[in-house]
Amino acid sequence: MRVVCISDTHEQHRKLKIPDGDLLIHAGDITYNGDGPAIKDFLDWFKAQPHRNKIFVAGNHDFWFECDNPDQLGKNNPDGEDFTYLHDEAFILPVDSKSNKYLKVWGSPFTPTFGSWAFMKDRGDEIAKVWNKIPYDTDILITHGPPAGILDETPPKWGSKHAGCWDLMAKVKLIKPKLHVFGHIHHGYGKTEKHGTIFVNASSCDENYDAVNPAIVVDL
Repeated sequence: MRVVCISDTHEQHRKLKIPDGDLLIHAGDITYNGDGPAIKDFLDWFKAQPHRNKIFVAGNHDFWFECDNPDQLGKNNPDGEDFTYLHDEAFILPVDSKSNKYLKVWGSPFTPTFGSWAFMKDRGDEIAKVWNKIPYDTDILITHGPPAGILDETPPKWGSKHAGCWDLMAKVKLIKPKLHVFGHIHHGYGKTEKHGTIFVNASSCDENYDAVNPAIVVDL
């Protein structure tokens, strides 16, 4: 299965060149501030992509999903809609139409608290409760933010700190998903493999909010 990963497009999705693949993942921060028309424009674009499956989560900029009712979007391919929106929940993804093989995908928008953004949980017990919901048989994990120490370093102007979540890292080490896709820390863009998991920081925008980073493709 060819997985195409993007994130942190911040309303610049139409500038991207999206490679072909079986699954298109967006790991959040669709917008700058959760504006409803921007959400609609993204969904129109997202649904028009040719990938057989398309899955996304919200991010800390996407206030619409936190403040309004995301069920208005429809979820899990309702009424023929060609996308899946995940909020601390799983989606069973068929590998192909000719077998009973499948991959379990889990998606969550939450990140450790900083400032007054959407989907914030304090580090420690509060955010650990979010990660404890992730099933142990998860194959593809989508979170908006990175795990600690993996593609999570902030730029020098912010002190070159590792901003990822330690509790998320602990959970990932336990469940060992095949693929973990995230964004949030634009400076951490890239791909690496550790602990039996392929990690992808798919941030499409750089620190200047310019959509210059190509989509990252992973073959599972």
